[in-house]
Amino acid sequence: MSEHGKWLYEITPHKKLIDLNLKEIWRYRDLLLLFVKRDIVTVYKQTILGPLWFFIQPLFTSVIFTLVFNNVGGITTGGIPSFLFNLAGITAWNYFRECLTKTSNVFTGNANIFGKVYFPRAVMPLSITISNLLKFGIQLLIFIGFYVYYLAIGKEVQPNGNLILFPVYVLMMALMGLGLGMTISAFTTKYRDLTVLVTFAVQLLMYVSAVPFPLSTAKEKLPHFVWVFEYNPITQIIEGFRYMTLDFGTFTWGGFFYALVFSVVIFLIGLVIFNRTEKNFIDTV
Repeated sequence: MSEHGKWLYEITPHKKLIDLNLKEIWRYRDLLLLFVKRDIVTVYKQTILGPLWFFIQPLFTSVIFTLVFNNVGGITTGGIPSFLFNLAGITAWNYFRECLTKTSNVFTGNANIFGKVYFPRAVMPLSITISNLLKFGIQLLIFIGFYVYYLAIGKEVQPNGNLILFPVYVLMMALMGLGLGMTISAFTTKYRDLTVLVTFAVQLLMYVSAVPFPLSTAKEKLPHFVWVFEYNPITQIIEGFRYMTLDFGTFTWGGFFYALVFSVVIFLIGLVIFNRTEKNFIDTV
């Protein structure tokens, strides 16, 4: 209690419908940084290659996509080196995927911590998003390295003016991954099967998000189903990311604002569901 006889902090299950509680999260910023450090250090602890997996995964996937989709499947990338094209899509996709999959089991994976001590529960998914931002930065450096290499050997690759939208695209990926992850995490407290389905669903989602091929190829080869790709907001993000970095792809302001609005809405929905679930999830986990 304070010297005036009033409580300094009051913990209550009653919250607003949409409440990120930034003031309280700021008070627990040291805990947030601790969780960020844990997420980074423990993932590859006791592994042979350790942090090298940050580099191996996007490079290996890009090579496979280049061999399968471009060399065997004959998918063209408009004069852009196929490997660089695939690396751009995978770099953006990996950040969204990691935010989604890692936050989708926040409640079940941390029930032992949540059941013992109080702290703002939103700290946990936020820490995952921030730690994945560091991984995204490392993979982005790999992309920039190969970008410079292809420029040095005379390939015609260049960004365009849309590059100023880069922070917005990163924010959209974070909000969408966080919102979907928090929503799934809330449902996994009652339906554990969702944890198994998430991995399969994310793999399927990658192919309907035009990650291994340009949207123009989907329009050409699947004209009757192209709406599946066009109305997928993640497709707009992946295409926009490639368009601003490689000056190749499909970009429209309508698609950009559609993805932006969708990201914000899905984040707010996820936040509402997350806040409602955290009040009594410990009884069902």
